[in-house]
Amino acid sequence: MPTAVIDIGTNTLLLLIVDPEVKPIIDLCRFGRLGRGLDASGRIDPASIAASLEICREYRRVMDDSGVAVPVVVGTQALREASNSSDFVGPAQEILGATIEVISGDREANLAFLSVARTFPELAAAPYVVVDVGGGSTEIIVSDGTKLVSAVSLPIGAVRLTERHLKHDPPSADQARALFADIDHHLAPLQLPTAVPVVATAGTATTLATMALRLERYDPAAVTGLRLEAMAIDAQLARLLTANLTARRAIKGMEPQRADVIAGGVAILARVMHRIDAPVLITCDRGVRWGVAYERAAL
Repeated sequence: MPTAVIDIGTNTLLLLIVDPEVKPIIDLCRFGRLGRGLDASGRIDPASIAASLEICREYRRVMDDSGVAVPVVVGTQALREASNSSDFVGPAQEILGATIEVISGDREANLAFLSVARTFPELAAAPYVVVDVGGGSTEIIVSDGTKLVSAVSLPIGAVRLTERHLKHDPPSADQARALFADIDHHLAPLQLPTAVPVVATAGTATTLATMALRLERYDPAAVTGLRLEAMAIDAQLARLLTANLTARRAIKGMEPQRADVIAGGVAILARVMHRIDAPVLITCDRGVRWGVAYERAAL
């Protein structure tokens, strides 16, 4: 019997269906943008609710065709934060035929770490830092190589920071400086190891990888395990911050629906790399949805 996991995030809704050996059958990404305007208003926009409910209907059809009755559904920052999250959660549960578990930032971090640990067992020899950049939050997890040592969820993400700081197209130099200062402010109190690798999950990281590889079609196998140095990430960030939206959408490897917020997300990765003097960033296609799948397989 296949298992389905739906990860409802601030920017995307993800559907993963795996077989009993946790091999992928279907892995879909759609953009609902539940976090649009959330940082300023504290509420989910009705148009985003409507778009995300339509994605839920699509996913229900896919699950029906795949023989999945009840999926495991988790919601993250947008549903944690929005004062009107019930406007989406209630109808979505009816459509999906499942309860939506709105998980804490700590649990989100634990799931991201689990997926990375299973994906890269070779990293168990030494410490590393996992960074999961979402639309509304970023989880930073420290591992000593064998277990999770610390985890924190920061209220910064690609959608939130773009709406807060990058208001011009392309952004001004002052807006970029304000973006960096905001990220650095949130990173400053953290106790993080230095000179260790960063493993980056979620859409910002995978898009960074597809741009570096200049992929015409997304390839999770090519993306997972790609190694990028800080200099290469800085160069991509500079390119993104000086290009307008049309030019960003035209970049080879860019997901068009992510082009408007990608610079904010890549900035988080770049500032983490400099904060800990990381020798390399390793990209990983497997994030929270995979952590849930691995958990379910262990039951």
